[in-house]
Amino acid sequence: MAPVRPSLKTFLATARKALASPPTQTSAPLTFVLGNESADLDSLCSAVLLAYFRSQIPPHTLHIPLSHLPRADLALRPELNAVLRPAGVTNDDLLTLSDLPGAETLGPENTRWLLVDHNAPTGELASRFMSREDSLIGCIDHHADEGKIPQDVSSRSAGGPRVIERSGSCMSLVVDHCRSTWEKLSSSSSPSSQDIEIDAQLAHLALGPILIDTTNLTSKDKTTEWDISAVKFAESMMAAPISTLSTNSHDSNNQGSPYSRSKYFDQITHLKEEIKSLSYCDLLRKDYKQWTEGPLTLGTCVIMRGFSYLLQEIGPKEEFLSAIQKWKDEQGLDLVAVMTVSKQEGEFTRELLVWAFGETAIRVARQFVDDFGDKLGLERWNSGSGELDLDDGQEGQGWRMCWRQRGVESSRKQVAPMLRNAINKVGSKL
Repeated sequence: MAPVRPSLKTFLATARKALASPPTQTSAPLTFVLGNESADLDSLCSAVLLAYFRSQIPPHTLHIPLSHLPRADLALRPELNAVLRPAGVTNDDLLTLSDLPGAETLGPENTRWLLVDHNAPTGELASRFMSREDSLIGCIDHHADEGKIPQDVSSRSAGGPRVIERSGSCMSLVVDHCRSTWEKLSSSSSPSSQDIEIDAQLAHLALGPILIDTTNLTSKDKTTEWDISAVKFAESMMAAPISTLSTNSHDSNNQGSPYSRSKYFDQITHLKEEIKSLSYCDLLRKDYKQWTEGPLTLGTCVIMRGFSYLLQEIGPKEEFLSAIQKWKDEQGLDLVAVMTVSKQEGEFTRELLVWAFGETAIRVARQFVDDFGDKLGLERWNSGSGELDLDDGQEGQGWRMCWRQRGVESSRKQVAPMLRNAINKVGSKL
């Protein structure tokens, strides 16, 4: 007899209960699955799906998926609702940083961490929980290997996977890792309607980020065999339409509609690009990552609309630049990079603004342009108008430059390491 499977909602409720229990009531450290701090659709969904399936295999250690953001920031991600809804859950079911107990209750000795969509711990969680040698038990990631997860981690006590491969979406690697477990759980010759429903819900959770990250498998620069295989497998698990929740987030009456890959992609994309209701502060923190290299701290933001749209629809230039300065002060940044992704006149477009504060950071920014400007195809933004540039060395204002990035194949996954490389290159000369 096939094992009884929990729904995703039931699993998340179990994880919440375990997190709320005092450590004295648990026999082993809590095992967390953590996405990266940008907390985009890929990170959020990958953590949930990986935790779900890792909890179903012997020795059935409960893995708690932790969304790497405060609960309030979930509201900045309406596209997440389009994926959670057909998976049978809501934002309220997710566990976030706001749900973590305080240091007096939960210490590093009570936790183990499996990273997904990154392979090096960052931020406050890293300093609070991950300094112990045995705190990191593995990773599944599609970024460059930073060497923080030991090669032999899988063979260690409580060790998890160590998968670092190039793919358009990290979720594709998660699906591949979980595939055999998923197949075993779904192997009944006469599955119940509940089992069929659970498979369809999990498939929707898997498909959302893969389709978004690969532009519905059409991006030549991003789509890999991992992504194609994952989509094919996840779609094979959708033997029937979702009966209780619609895949169309704009039509609550469309209950039980059959899955359509293009419609699902369009629904999520529409919500991801709908940013008019957000402030500049919201946009800067919606998809944000931060690194500290030597004496400098770099913050990177990705916004799903171009700079012209922002200045026309969100607020004037002065308001935009003021928001960046405020964000820089709040986060203690020396370098800020704002990247935009959009379609302009039907053409996929990337833009990049880099703002450096302080003499060393300015040297880094110029080093970045010297080393990578041609590779990225950087051209002065807005026909070279210089509207968003600052290159006259005004005291306290730093150096700022804005470009159209012709090398659209380079996302933050490539640009952030370039900036970090420039930091290290300048730092080695100090």
